[in-house]
Amino acid sequence: IWRQGSGRSFPQTGDTSAWMRDYFRTARAVEHYSSRTIDVLASPRNSLFTFFRDRMSRLSNNEFAVAQGRLFLRNSQALTSDPDLAFRLFAFVARHGVPLAVETEKRIAQVLPRIRESAVGGAELWPAIREILSQPYSYQALTAMRETGVLFAAFPEFELIDCLVVRDFYHRYTVDEHTFLTIQALKDLEKTSDPLTARFASLLPEIDKPELLYFALLFHDVGKGAEGTRHSESSELISEQAMARIKIPEEDRNVVRFLIRRHLVMSDVISGRDLNDPETIEQFRELVGTSERLKKLTLMTFADTRSVNPTAMTTWRKELLWQLYISTHNRITRDAEDRRIGVTPSRDYLAKAATPEEREQMADFLKGFPQRYLITHTPDQVYSHFQLSVPLKEKRAVADVSRRGSLYEVVVLTLDRPFLFASLCAGLSSFGLNIEKAEAFANAHGLVLDTFVVSDPLRSLDLNPNEIGRLSQTLRKVARAEVDAAELLQRRRRSFRPSRRPHIPPKIAFDNQTSSRATIFHISSADRTGLLFDLASKFSQHECDIEVVLIDTRGNKAIDVFYVVGPEGEKLDEDGCQKLQEELVSVCRGSE
Repeated sequence: IWRQGSGRSFPQTGDTSAWMRDYFRTARAVEHYSSRTIDVLASPRNSLFTFFRDRMSRLSNNEFAVAQGRLFLRNSQALTSDPDLAFRLFAFVARHGVPLAVETEKRIAQVLPRIRESAVGGAELWPAIREILSQPYSYQALTAMRETGVLFAAFPEFELIDCLVVRDFYHRYTVDEHTFLTIQALKDLEKTSDPLTARFASLLPEIDKPELLYFALLFHDVGKGAEGTRHSESSELISEQAMARIKIPEEDRNVVRFLIRRHLVMSDVISGRDLNDPETIEQFRELVGTSERLKKLTLMTFADTRSVNPTAMTTWRKELLWQLYISTHNRITRDAEDRRIGVTPSRDYLAKAATPEEREQMADFLKGFPQRYLITHTPDQVYSHFQLSVPLKEKRAVADVSRRGSLYEVVVLTLDRPFLFASLCAGLSSFGLNIEKAEAFANAHGLVLDTFVVSDPLRSLDLNPNEIGRLSQTLRKVARAEVDAAELLQRRRRSFRPSRRPHIPPKIAFDNQTSSRATIFHISSADRTGLLFDLASKFSQHECDIEVVLIDTRGNKAIDVFYVVGPEGEKLDEDGCQKLQEELVSVCRGSE
């Protein structure tokens, strides 16, 4: 296989890196051939495994057929005329985890030059690559692409690290295998039972365009196969030509460049800097800039460290990484609720506007929102919210519900009124949805933008697509005060007996020092149906305006932060805070 089949000659004596590289290439070829042969010969026809594989045939479609647990091309000649079919094939693998049949691998090998010619010739491959990276079995798909040569056809740059060995006792895997494992590490986050790891899992559904993070991981170590500068800098330069070839949009390339160039920074900081030193956090905050970049870089550092060797991500290292994330995130968002967007917002956030008139309208829409709104949202999200606000004069309220991985994002725009946020929470809970994250912002014109990230534990939205339209309609009616949200929620509470909840004593703290304009209430309590509605209603009963609300749910524990001001727009006095604190404890205990 090595000397005759591969056409490779023996490396020069003394070139240990080349020897090791050839060893791993040969071992990989032997393993691949052996596993295919054993799979064909050793599976009894009446085994339970064979029955399971036969059931997978239901996954077949017009282009691909699944038989005996293997993936076949329906038309064996289709690859010749349509080389892009190969990437749709691997997207199918990434979606379903079905391995290629031997016949399929042979057909790919026959037309590999044609696939390479199309890929290098400038075919628009980014949609297919994005699909492959985003699906749950992307590790299997990338491995199959490497074994068939399609990965090198699409990205010749990847040959630099094919079976490349880092010669130390810390790195357990070859560089290419380490790269694939970093992507798998993020895919495994949703399945973790470790509470320390679960904190990082909570970041994954919050990031925008996760495929850019996966692409950055795919190229973050390619520079190790090049000579010269630090490998992060080489990797950034090498990834640039790949991104241009597959036509990744320029705005998205900036994200990938940043992640690759800075992928070692967080490890360097937690290893060599005092995380309790405010100057350390401030310098790192200036480096990352936005909370979106911070979240992506944190996940990248977690995946990169975890995939060096099975014991590299220790409990202590997780704690340090999370401490750096939390400290920097707090610094980024600190006082951002106090600072308001002026007449001329950042040009980056107006760039999506098509005309000068639209830019002026968009600037007017943003005026008065807290600066935190721009920090926590991308220009695409901001423009989307602006577009939703355009028909408000006629409709008085708009609601948009969209899928976001395994969660749903709900956006509501309407004019402010008492009990608005509480009513929207009740409307969502009445559909059996769990509110995982929530934010509320108001601009200078009294327009309120409420965003919720919700889970659907009963799969009512998944199994009944019409429910999404009914949810949007209900939220619009709630926003216009056309239905009694409290009654909606009460029906829900009557329909389901409350499950037994773990005992989590409520903790309520108020802070009149951090913010210059609002009183901050930090609330920690056992989660339950309608809790957010009850808390928000209590503030409204005291004629408090909720300026910003930050919601987090961790298992059965709710962690909520409310920025509130009194009826005249001032902070609450000490007596008012203490009275509210006592009543909020009663709300959390369910005694009100």
